[in-house]
Amino acid sequence: MRTIAKFAAIALVAGATSLCNVRISRSASAAAPDQNNYSRVGESCGAGKDLVVQALEILDPQTTPNQLEDADQLLKRASDLCSELGEAWYYRALVESRLNRSAKALYAMSQARQFPSEALQQKLNPFLLATPAMRGFSLEASSSGVPSRPAVVKPGPVQHRWALVIGINHFGDPDIGSLNFATEDADAFAAQLKDPEIGRFPAENVYELTDAQATAKNIRTQLYRIGEQAEPNDLVVIYIATHGSPRGMDPVNGVNYLLTYDTELNIGGKFDASLLYGTALPMVTVTETVTSLIKSFRTLVVLDTCYSGGSITGVPPAAGPKNSAPSQQMLQQMTQGTGRIILAASRSDEPSLESASLGHGFFTYALLQALKSTKGNQPISELFASVSQNVVKLAAGVGGSQHPVMYRSSEDADFSLGANASAPLNPGQ
Repeated sequence: MRTIAKFAAIALVAGATSLCNVRISRSASAAAPDQNNYSRVGESCGAGKDLVVQALEILDPQTTPNQLEDADQLLKRASDLCSELGEAWYYRALVESRLNRSAKALYAMSQARQFPSEALQQKLNPFLLATPAMRGFSLEASSSGVPSRPAVVKPGPVQHRWALVIGINHFGDPDIGSLNFATEDADAFAAQLKDPEIGRFPAENVYELTDAQATAKNIRTQLYRIGEQAEPNDLVVIYIATHGSPRGMDPVNGVNYLLTYDTELNIGGKFDASLLYGTALPMVTVTETVTSLIKSFRTLVVLDTCYSGGSITGVPPAAGPKNSAPSQQMLQQMTQGTGRIILAASRSDEPSLESASLGHGFFTYALLQALKSTKGNQPISELFASVSQNVVKLAAGVGGSQHPVMYRSSEDADFSLGANASAPLNPGQ
């Protein structure tokens, strides 16, 4: 995914540019939103939504009691700011229950049922994984306290293939600069998935959302649909190419939000964080879908994004941050479960580059070339090794630096997009 940039373009040659180098600005003649329609209630609810996101960023099956207390405080503040925020009440109920406070959990759940809550409707639960927890475990303790061999997960032949492919070049908010090749990357990747010689995905199982189709609501709907449809022996791919944004334009913790077609950023010509929080898609939405909803033992997430501090009216130049992609913590959280592989186009402190001569971003171009040459039959870990080498060379050739990263739920979590069968995820155990 790509992002918004505030400062001058990175000096690159041979037609290559930074995917992050997109200005977000408002001209004097641009129409500003009607401030009378932007109430303090809306501002409070936007801030409340971000507090919910902050809580979700620390909630998982391994969350400690102290972290639960921290999350509880965030969710309490969220419901105080916006009493009709159903998500805050719902996750507060789950946290209170985890802390063995049954009365408070029941009260919070009763409040959640009074207001709209997609999390409640989808029965999302950050404490429950859709697949067995395998990440970081080579031995499990038996009931006698003696280490025992882990259960071998042996997925059978792939039954069905599902994919969600998202690419956004143009945004509804005129303050968000357009990208050059995000939709082209998405179109080409979707085409390879559907190619009977490469991905072998049925066309009807590849959901593609580009530009005006890629609203936050539509993306959530398709994520949840795949979560409902995919079974353990299915294969799932999620590909996203768009702007990313840190919380409040501060890149310290990496990308927290994905900018969708309907994301809004400015009010009265100035950046307003509550608009971002209320209209963009939180990264944790993708994470929660992958960890808590998708039951497939073969799940690949491809993220082509970075952030380089937006040129947004109201953000002082001194606040312009350095380049930043999804954080290591965010990517690792997404690998919880079994058979999860996460590919990101660059390190958290690097831009993601694109080239007019190639007509693609470097990362997606290298990925497309590797899939084509191997007919989709090479394991993702091996495929990534060649993709990474090629991206590094392409970036170096234009005086830039870009290093793709990969995270997996376990060292032996691996599969190919085109193969019909898979070896056990713990071979030899």
